[in-house]
Amino acid sequence: MGAEELGLKEGVSIALGGMIGGGIYAVLGVVTQITGATTWFAFVLAGLVALCAGYSYNRLNDIADGKGGSVTFVQSFTGNTTLAGMTGWTLLFGYIGSMAMYAFAFAEFALSFGGVPASVAGVPLRPVVSVLAIALFVGLNLLGARTTGSAENVLVALKVGILVLFGVGGIAYGYLASADVMVYQVGRVATFDPWMAAGVSFVAFQGWQLLFYDQDSMADPVETIRKAVYISIPLAVAIYILVAVATYNLAPQALANHPHTALKDAAETMLSLFGAARLGGVVIALSALFSTGSAINATLFSSGHFAKGMLSDGLLPDRIGDGDADGVPERTLLGLGAVTAAFAAYGSLEAITNFASVSFIVVFGGMSYLALRERDRESVNPLAPAVGVVGTLGFLPLMLFHLYRTDPNTFYMVFVLAAGAIAAELLYFERELWLSEIEGVEELADDVKGSIF
Repeated sequence: MGAEELGLKEGVSIALGGMIGGGIYAVLGVVTQITGATTWFAFVLAGLVALCAGYSYNRLNDIADGKGGSVTFVQSFTGNTTLAGMTGWTLLFGYIGSMAMYAFAFAEFALSFGGVPASVAGVPLRPVVSVLAIALFVGLNLLGARTTGSAENVLVALKVGILVLFGVGGIAYGYLASADVMVYQVGRVATFDPWMAAGVSFVAFQGWQLLFYDQDSMADPVETIRKAVYISIPLAVAIYILVAVATYNLAPQALANHPHTALKDAAETMLSLFGAARLGGVVIALSALFSTGSAINATLFSSGHFAKGMLSDGLLPDRIGDGDADGVPERTLLGLGAVTAAFAAYGSLEAITNFASVSFIVVFGGMSYLALRERDRESVNPLAPAVGVVGTLGFLPLMLFHLYRTDPNTFYMVFVLAAGAIAAELLYFERELWLSEIEGVEELADDVKGSIF
C-alpha cells in the first residue's frame, strides 16, 4: 500500500468519525424529547436501517467496480440524468443540514460554560457563535487544511474513547452509586415513539457513505469500504446506546430543561462521586466543541469535493463554481458556508435535524431500492435492501406525523424547505422542458394576437 493510500483503519476512522463526530452531541436531546428512555432503541432501529443501506451501497459499488457514489449509482442503474442530479442536490441539502446541526450544537456547548452569557445587548449569542464557527471552517478549507489519515485515526480514537468512558462510567454509576434503578422502558419498544425518533436520528448515521467519494485514495477500495461500513455502523450504534442510557438516567431533569447540552450535566453527575463534577462537565463540553467543529470541517471538505464532481458533470449551475478548478472552487465553499450559516442562524435544532434526516432517508431508501432491483444478481441478497426500503418508507411518514402532531411550526418549516428543494431541482434539471413550454405559449399568444389584429 502506498504511503498516500488509506487502509481499513483509516476507512473505519473516516466512517466512524463522520457519525460520532457531531451526531450524538446534536441529536441526542432532540431524540430523547420524542421517546424518553427508549432513545437507545431508536438508535438501534436507525442503525439497522443504515446498515442495510450500507449493504446496498456496497453491493452497488461492487457491481460498478468501485466507481460508485449515490449520484453515479442512480445514473448507472437508471440512466436518468435528472434523477441522478436530484439525488446529488438532495445529498447536498442533507450535508448543509448536517453542518448547520453541528454548528448549532457547537454554539450550545460553547455557551454552556459557566460565566458565558446567553446574549449581549439583547442579541442572542447562539446564532452568532454558530455563524462564526462556520466562517472559521470555511476559512480553513479555503486555506486547504485537512486532517491526514494518521491524525484522523488518533482524533477519532480520542473522541470515541471519551464517549465510551462516559457511557460505561455513567451506567456503572447508575448501578453502583445511585439509589435509583436504571430505566430502559423495554415495554415501550412496540409503541410508535421510538420508531418516530429513529427517523429523526437517521442523520446521525450518514457519515459512512462519504467513504464512497474517497475511493481513489484507498487501497483495494471495494473491499476496504465494505469492511469499514460493516465495522463502523455497529460500533456507532453501540456508542450511541451507551451514551443515551447513561444520559437519560443521570440527567433526566437536564434533558427536560436544556436537552441539547444534557451530556454535560450527566458527566458532572457521574464525576461528582469523586468530587470532580466540574471537570466532567468541562471535558464533555470541550469534547463536544472539538467533535462538532471537526464534523463541520470534514463535512464541508467532503461536500465541497462532492459539489465539484457535480459541477464537472454539469449537475450544478456554473455560477456555483468551476468544475475544472484545482481543489474545491472558492465560490462553492463560500456558497455552502453561506447557506449553512443561514440554516444555523434562523432554524431550530429540531427543524434542522428533521430536514437533514429527511434528505438522507430519501437517498438511502433510493439506494436500497436500486440494490433490490438488482436482486437477480448472485452477489445481491434481497433481504437487506428490502429492509432498507421498508425501514426508510416507514421512518418518513412516522417522523412527519410526529412533527405535525407535536410541533406544527417545525413541520411546516421542514415541509417548505423540502418542497423548495424539490422545486429548485425540477426547475434546474427540467429547464429545457420549461423553456420549450414557455416558448410554445409565447408562440400561441403571438398567433392569437395576429389573428385578432
